[in-house]
Amino acid sequence: MKRVVVGLSGGVDSSVTAYLLKEQGYEVIGLFMKNWHDDSVTISNECPWLEDSNDAMIVAQKLEIPFQVVDLSEQYKERIVDYMFDEYEKGRTPNPDVLCNREIKFDVFMKIALQLGADFVATGHYCRKSEENINGKTIYKLLAGKDGNKDQSYFLCQLSQAQLAKSLFPIGELLKPEVREIAKKANLITAEKKDSQGLCFIGKVRLPEFLQQKLQPKIGEIVQIPADFHEYLRQIPTFETKEAELAYFSQKFRYKKQDGKVVGKHQGAHYFTKGQRKGLAVGGTKEPLFVIETDVNENIIYTGEGKNHPGLYRNVLFVANDEIHWIREDLKLEIGKSLVVEARIRYRQKLEKATLYQVENGMYVEFENPQSAIQEGQFVAWYQNEELLGSGVIS
Repeated sequence: MKRVVVGLSGGVDSSVTAYLLKEQGYEVIGLFMKNWHDDSVTISNECPWLEDSNDAMIVAQKLEIPFQVVDLSEQYKERIVDYMFDEYEKGRTPNPDVLCNREIKFDVFMKIALQLGADFVATGHYCRKSEENINGKTIYKLLAGKDGNKDQSYFLCQLSQAQLAKSLFPIGELLKPEVREIAKKANLITAEKKDSQGLCFIGKVRLPEFLQQKLQPKIGEIVQIPADFHEYLRQIPTFETKEAELAYFSQKFRYKKQDGKVVGKHQGAHYFTKGQRKGLAVGGTKEPLFVIETDVNENIIYTGEGKNHPGLYRNVLFVANDEIHWIREDLKLEIGKSLVVEARIRYRQKLEKATLYQVENGMYVEFENPQSAIQEGQFVAWYQNEELLGSGVIS
């Protein structure tokens, strides 16, 4: 019997993961990750992790599997929370869920599981894993989940071959309603439980309030940039090389206060992110305003009216060499080479046609269609035929 440690989160997906593995004859152990107890950054008076760990324990009792809580809050604070504050302070937008998987679930947690003699770690992610022998070597593939509405492969875009080798994703072949149905038939307490909307394993946190605990409010101005701003109408030069063209189109627009008009005040540019509409509290425009750029040094938020404002769109982004990550290391691009893929820059976005170009200092990702709100600090992930090949942090 192979031993599997399941990250039981107190939700329906991980409960059914444990149930299915037990049915398949594995020796299953349930572990709940406690990632938070820093009261200096209290998020709300609710204590979701207590409720969740309770539910996880009840599920473990029902399935008659050993259960324990592991406290990873120190590592979580160091690797995720501090990083998040740091990134937001710089005016970037990190993705804590992608990091939580790379740094916590499939690193710290996985090491604990292996110390417990586990052959595998299993999670309730909607994605699939397959393997293939290529040139005498076993290569692991990360595939999109069968449920197109729930596919969570993007969140695992930073995993390595070593991490995938030890991972199982039992619900990846199922649709969410089927998962709930299995939980109901097995009488699991989590069958009807709503999906958590919070930060990975912290629970219910509203980001602005969360950030305000550490990043002090600082009143600044909201500037509206007109749709006919001269930079949008600029003459496009002729390019000597493809790389020169990519470099040109990957540059974001730079704004100064005098390029638009002051339309309001905000509490701090570092609380806002590109593409954001909520929280601006500026009226009097025909269409809502969207954040098109934040300047944390000058503490100014630049906005544009309507979701088709030209300041929101560009079709080329850049990833520096030290931020490029290939799950499929065997497909890594040599300098001067390109690869046609499908890519997304955020979870839930549908895959878009794109081409990767590896140059000396990094990689350009050129989308066929302009993308809205390309934001530094987020992850771009690239796929071919449902397989996630790699990802990178947008520079």
